[in-house]
Amino acid sequence: MMEKNTTLPLTLSIIMQRRSINNRWQPFQWKPIEILPDMSDAGVRLLMADEHEQRWIFPGFAVQLFTDETPGYFLNLSSEMPCWFVMWRIEEINGAEVAVPKTISLSYDEAARQVDGGEQVDTLPLSAEVAAWLAEYTQQHFRYEGKKPRKRPSFEGGEGVQKMADAEKSSVARLVAPEKDRHGR
Repeated sequence: MMEKNTTLPLTLSIIMQRRSINNRWQPFQWKPIEILPDMSDAGVRLLMADEHEQRWIFPGFAVQLFTDETPGYFLNLSSEMPCWFVMWRIEEINGAEVAVPKTISLSYDEAARQVDGGEQVDTLPLSAEVAAWLAEYTQQHFRYEGKKPRKRPSFEGGEGVQKMADAEKSSVARLVAPEKDRHGR
């Protein structure tokens, strides 16, 4: 198992925006719009609301870097626009449906696992400062291991498959061959 070196966490706040859109199936859209240094003294709260827009702040998100996620950091950094990945879900807060961020990550692989699991994940661009911090960590810990050789699945061959095929042949042969009576006829 790979060592899990970590960095000290960055503690951040996420601002989520609900904006009206002109769509008959969906009257508004939620998305993260800003990531700030943590403002944990305030807690979750509505920052502003009018007939077209709401903004909520969610403090207290710790972001740490782990060595076993460096391939995902590398993919993020090598993209056209390195970004934050914010996973969120709709929940009720004070009687209103609100998009509540659940995790924030810098790993492309972690975000892909979340999307594969059916979660909503949106992105926000990284600042140059955070991208440099991530690049330094990734350069220090990422080791490209190349493509791993593909293991041959059992259905493609092997001794166990041959035994199974022989057993099936003999059972088919008994079904197809007419049974002889006790006199050998």
